[in-house]
Amino acid sequence: MKLVDLRPGLQVLHPQYGLGDVKLVTEKTAEILFNDGRKTLTEDLVGELKPAEPLAKLEGLETPLRDLIAEVVDATIDKLNLKVDRDDLAPQLAPRWVGGRVVIHPNDPSLTAKEIDLDVFFHKIVMVRDNLRVLEQKINAHPKLNDAERVELQHYITKSYGSLTSFNLLFKDKEQTF
Repeated sequence: MKLVDLRPGLQVLHPQYGLGDVKLVTEKTAEILFNDGRKTLTEDLVGELKPAEPLAKLEGLETPLRDLIAEVVDATIDKLNLKVDRDDLAPQLAPRWVGGRVVIHPNDPSLTAKEIDLDVFFHKIVMVRDNLRVLEQKINAHPKLNDAERVELQHYITKSYGSLTSFNLLFKDKEQTF
């Protein structure tokens, strides 16, 4: 390897010192932490190093970074069998909204609109509701709160539920609403 190929955090193998982590790289040396201690290697000793992990060089790649990352994420999801079924994501979503999208348009026309899958958006709303329910239970069961404090905190939770009633039209079953 060459000195310019090293970066802090890279794991390397040296024929004499074994496995090491690059800690610092200067113009003429590299400090590497091996099992038997930290060593400062000059350019000629760095030439004996080999990468201990696979390396990727993306120079000259003619694809948008967003597409490359999306491909890597998709391949990882496939390899680890982590596909999420949209029905599992928001099972309480009313059928007329399944597959829909929420579009948020900024006032400034030079900015782009933000689109979110409606089932993902709905899932976040349900998570807020469920977390409020847990918070409510913890407040009511808390041993150090007196009744006045419980009522005050419950008031904030009730107001939060009230603010979320705007999303009731998304629910399939009325029993699930706010």
